[in-house]
Amino acid sequence: MATSYPTFTLSDQLTEQQLDFFNTHGFIHFKNFIKPETVSSIIDASKQVEQKWIKEDVKKINGVPIKYGKDLDGSPIVQRFAFINQQHQTLSGLLLDPRFNALLQLAGDGARLGTEEKDGMVFNHYINGPESKFSKMGWHTDGLRDIFYGTKLNPMLNVGIHLSTLRPENGGLKIIPGTHKQSIYQMLFRKKYFLDNKPDAEEVSILPEAGDLTIHDGRLWHRVAESAVRGEESRRRVIYIPIIAGKYAPKNENSPTVFYQRFAGIVK
Repeated sequence: MATSYPTFTLSDQLTEQQLDFFNTHGFIHFKNFIKPETVSSIIDASKQVEQKWIKEDVKKINGVPIKYGKDLDGSPIVQRFAFINQQHQTLSGLLLDPRFNALLQLAGDGARLGTEEKDGMVFNHYINGPESKFSKMGWHTDGLRDIFYGTKLNPMLNVGIHLSTLRPENGGLKIIPGTHKQSIYQMLFRKKYFLDNKPDAEEVSILPEAGDLTIHDGRLWHRVAESAVRGEESRRRVIYIPIIAGKYAPKNENSPTVFYQRFAGIVK
């Protein structure tokens, strides 16, 4: 597959072409899902949640550790929010968009948005600065999570709502198309989970504009490459919402921290 790929427009129903593309490659990219003013309101909402969590020294949400770091001026910031949809009505309201319903069929019968499961709506804020704690993420598949949760491998898709426009030098999401159809052995051992961040000859760069939406199958091998530029130009924000199937497993404030999340320090 070439490093470039076709993009699409999302409506209330997926087309056969869109379904075929996703089923073949394990990902799809929709342009202009939300407007610039919506992007701005989402970022503003995240800053309000951030200020509250810093003030209250919040460590976990529903058992999921919160990743803190430092901004370019040395001030504390949240770099990975979990369940942010439960923290602000702007984020919860975003999920009411009827176009999300069209995406559920990609995961099969019984699929749903995981707003109360896994890590809920995750908001990632990457910055390549001298004190950043979150600038990249090594190769991994999300299918491994089900093993740690002690459940069978169920379909899990990651819906990304991109709040920054990326150029190749900004790093960002890299995927290996078609690996959603790999064997369990390949899913477990093709890469060293999180420790390996080297480019792959078969990888494709996802280069969204602010407001775009992407979906990738959680069984795909994927990574987040560090920005080659530093400072303000490296700042990028993205929301991820899981689409999941299988047994409903909501989390709450009494939920334990999953084993692998106790070692989140290896994830940069």
